[in-house]
Amino acid sequence: MRIVFFGTPEFAVPSLEGLIASSHDVVGVVTQPDRPRGRGQRVTGSPVKMTALTHNVPIIQPNRLRDPEVGHQLTTWAPDLGVVAAYGRLIPEDMLLIPRLGMINVHASLLPQYRGAAPVHRAVMDGVKETGVTIMRMVPALDAGAMLSTVTRRVDPDETSDEVERDLSTLGVPLLLSVIEQLAEGSAVERPQDDRLSTYAPRLTKDEGLIDWTLPAATIHNRVRGLYPWPHAYTYLNGARLIVLKSQVDAETSVELPGTIVDVGPDRIVVSTGHDGRLALVELQPEGRRAMPVRDFLAGHSIQPGARFTGP
Repeated sequence: MRIVFFGTPEFAVPSLEGLIASSHDVVGVVTQPDRPRGRGQRVTGSPVKMTALTHNVPIIQPNRLRDPEVGHQLTTWAPDLGVVAAYGRLIPEDMLLIPRLGMINVHASLLPQYRGAAPVHRAVMDGVKETGVTIMRMVPALDAGAMLSTVTRRVDPDETSDEVERDLSTLGVPLLLSVIEQLAEGSAVERPQDDRLSTYAPRLTKDEGLIDWTLPAATIHNRVRGLYPWPHAYTYLNGARLIVLKSQVDAETSVELPGTIVDVGPDRIVVSTGHDGRLALVELQPEGRRAMPVRDFLAGHSIQPGARFTGP
């Protein structure tokens, strides 16, 4: 089949590569405009753009999907099917109708749970034990289309969102190719979602990273995992911002005020929380510095039990 692909971040790359390597013809790629990326904020193309360039696939990067030339280009490509994977914007209803067989989406959750822009991060932040990928029919409503197929994956209690997302991006490839074959044969079965069970996974914001030490230890740990690698969980020590990259739940309880350091070193800093245990910090990043294990952090900072992490 002739396929047009919509995608932007690294998550979408395995799906695009899988389609290019298949018997189908990727006739065009739609990805978001070049933007400043990384620590140096250099303007670069998206991971999907760079993949398409490598394989000489035609690309468009519209600022607005509703611009008439976008629909004209899609019509010119004459796709049988549209495939969307983390494109980053809602696709207009009239555009969904351009491909002969409509459009399908590779979504990183077990729908109807975690509809929205940050399904993996939100699932990890919520401490779920299982997630997955759903291939669904694209409709105007956000992630509400009928489900064509799913695959599940266990989430280990110390995994970070980038690890889970990376794995889901590859798990989704054979699922996607299988659904495309079913659509081509006319054998695909579409199951409607139960909207009553839906949950929303909104885009992450920097403000969500500030640690509330009155929460249970496991809740804080899950936020550290889910907010990695961006925007990160963080706290303040003596007025200086400190990013918490990796943590562990310590089952022991303590009576100190939440945020109080109760044990130090050599490889962790143990902090009291609201209840249900304590939190051990094992990898940190001081403001403007590199990420480092706690052992290296302690080599340059004198920290004693009784000190307390606070807000700004």
